[in-house]
Amino acid sequence: MNDPNRGKLVSAIFITFSGNCRKALTYYQTCFGGVLQFETFEKELDGYRESPVVSGSLVSEYITIHGSDLVPNEGRTLGNYLSIFLHCRNSRDRHALIEKLSFKRPLSFAGHDEASKLVEVTDAFDVRWVLSV
Repeated sequence: MNDPNRGKLVSAIFITFSGNCRKALTYYQTCFGGVLQFETFEKELDGYRESPVVSGSLVSEYITIHGSDLVPNEGRTLGNYLSIFLHCRNSRDRHALIEKLSFKRPLSFAGHDEASKLVEVTDAFDVRWVLSV
């Protein structure tokens, strides 16, 4: 993959998706643009409908997201311990991103309104996003 950030110190996130990594990263590509890359197992594994994604990545000008379908032995636990912070250029860009991340679900601003400096949105994959202007 031709990674424009190779050799630079760039923050990225890694999310374990437990079976829907390809779907999630493809969805995030509709939100942020960028280039997708997937590495999958050559053969099927028990518990997976299709070959699981060993490593996937979305590299865009806004964010780099890495993910996998493979979970630790203790499993994947959803919780409020992780939020992804993203600074938006302006409120119009943030509103467009809120609409994309909410995936046509009713918006919940977690105690904030859209005019707040920080807005939290939970997407269809239970990932919390804190969007700033």
